[in-house]
Amino acid sequence: MEDYPGRAAADAPTLTDLGARLVQCRACPRLVAWREETALAKRPAFADWQYWGRPVPGFGPEDAALLITGLAPAAHGGNRTGRMFTGDRAGDLLYATLYELGLASQATATSADDGLQLYGVRVTAPVHCAPPDNRPTPGERDTCRPWLTRELQLLRSTMRSVVVLGGFGWHAAQSALEEAGWSVPRPRPAFGHGRRMTLTPTNGGGGALTVYACYHVSQRNVFTGRLTPEMLRDVLTEAAHTAGLPVRRPNSG
Repeated sequence: MEDYPGRAAADAPTLTDLGARLVQCRACPRLVAWREETALAKRPAFADWQYWGRPVPGFGPEDAALLITGLAPAAHGGNRTGRMFTGDRAGDLLYATLYELGLASQATATSADDGLQLYGVRVTAPVHCAPPDNRPTPGERDTCRPWLTRELQLLRSTMRSVVVLGGFGWHAAQSALEEAGWSVPRPRPAFGHGRRMTLTPTNGGGGALTVYACYHVSQRNVFTGRLTPEMLRDVLTEAAHTAGLPVRRPNSG
């Protein structure tokens, strides 16, 4: 089963098909056990929920110009709802900011059937199962990489910018981008909020890709002020402009 991601992702013809294959994945025993245990135990506040308890696919249009990638689903967020950054504090800030910029249809994300739509933006992660303590291992990251690599390949013709949330995601994204056909600098750039790099395709097709680093929208980062709503808005605004997406100014309606 450990080779399932590589076999299943490689020939997925569309992002919809990729997601259908991804949710069947059981390649990482520790993550499978944790996501399913959490889904059974639940959190008291969500006792009436039927938890998703499976890998969480990317979310957003199949012709997205801007991709946002983070770390992994939250145990009682995406692992509960079945949609990335949905039902947790990190998603509260991310989707509220996207809505403020005119890149989402609503400011809240509570469930997979809440009607939320993203405009030109897709949200994903390098690890698709909720990990214990929000800490995937390097081996789990590498096992899961084919899903992100294929997602990047399938977005190649339309994607022009990527926002990477957090240092873990920054390093994971560079490996996936290289495998997906972009030239990543060597030595690889270290993570730093506001850092950006422009990548060129290595095997034809697609265009230049600008990758932006941003502190993760975790509850801890927001509560400590390491990441403010203004900081996130600035990164997303610049990335959206690079991707050619129309962005409305705050409070412009």
